[in-house]
Amino acid sequence: MDRRQFALSTIGLATALALPQTARARDRRYGGPNVILVRFGGGVRRAETIDEAATWAPYLRHVLAPRGTFIPDLRIDRLEGVNTSHAEGTLNILTGRYLAYRELPGAGDQLEPTEPTLFEYLRRSFDIPSHQVLLVNGEDRPQEEFFTFGAGDHFGVDYRSEMLSLHRYKLYRTAMQLAEGRLAEDQLRAVQAERAGLLTKDPRGATPDPSPAVAAFWARWRQDFGDTGLKNPRGDRLLTELGVRAMAELQPRFLMVNYQDPDYVHWGNPSHYTRAIAIIDEGLQRLVAAADADPFYRENTIFVITPDCGRDANPLAEVPFQHHFNSRSAHETWAVIFGPGIGRGIVDRPVDQSAIAPTIAAAMGFAANRAEGSAIDGALL
Repeated sequence: MDRRQFALSTIGLATALALPQTARARDRRYGGPNVILVRFGGGVRRAETIDEAATWAPYLRHVLAPRGTFIPDLRIDRLEGVNTSHAEGTLNILTGRYLAYRELPGAGDQLEPTEPTLFEYLRRSFDIPSHQVLLVNGEDRPQEEFFTFGAGDHFGVDYRSEMLSLHRYKLYRTAMQLAEGRLAEDQLRAVQAERAGLLTKDPRGATPDPSPAVAAFWARWRQDFGDTGLKNPRGDRLLTELGVRAMAELQPRFLMVNYQDPDYVHWGNPSHYTRAIAIIDEGLQRLVAAADADPFYRENTIFVITPDCGRDANPLAEVPFQHHFNSRSAHETWAVIFGPGIGRGIVDRPVDQSAIAPTIAAAMGFAANRAEGSAIDGALL
């Protein structure tokens, strides 16, 4: 039995292995809903996001939350060693486990998942090409370029998502510039140096080339925005642009958008934080409008919106809204889930962050069998 056959869905595995090869291939075609997972990232407090009167995200709170299941009390467990931070919180969401990561050797704060991610579960369970399982990442969070696959057994690069980010675009652009052979000598040296620096960002040396579909996506992006980096949107507006374009051009079945800009509050200005929340809210409007207008997504797409972590509520801190001190409010987040097959209402009890991954898995029809949590009661009809 080869690896691909072994990678059949964990649901009904024994039965599936007894079927003829044609039946297995037919059963592995994906026919469930699309999922768009939005990491409302950079760490946000409930007060500025889901408080009805004080929210800086009115579209999220007043329009999207009533469309489905609203979980105002999602909590990050206080296990020893669990940090309330962005990479860790994102991997809690993607794996359904705590502490399911390791530091990449010689890479500082770069983490690698040690348990399967939702991307890997999905692609191991169904025949979905890599360009239809996408992670959209921000230019200021390069350490999250490594969340597309983990180091677990029977998983890994063969079941990865593909990445859309400025880092990946620059890898594509520099490769094209060198292949085209039109650079002057000084420009050639500069592009060679730029590319060498980009390649050092992945200490695993395992950054795959983009698939033909993603390479074509980058070719169109380059045609529209050029090589300078001066024309394309920046910050979280860039992530929205990448996400909306990906929906139109690549039709991902599973799309994760890792917003990040609220973390600029570390510079000390609270307005950087609140304005960033509003920008994510504007991005949500574009993503949901794109899904509602596209027959591929309309009435067949589940949105899951949740933060990576909360933030501290100490008004005496020199720089407000930190998240590294393990305070109660840094462990307190929320989630909004809506779409076909999702119930409507407010979950009036605490829910653990580890429940997000198995809830998505149940909605898409596969088993996240290494997750610690379970699907959220009442979320799925």
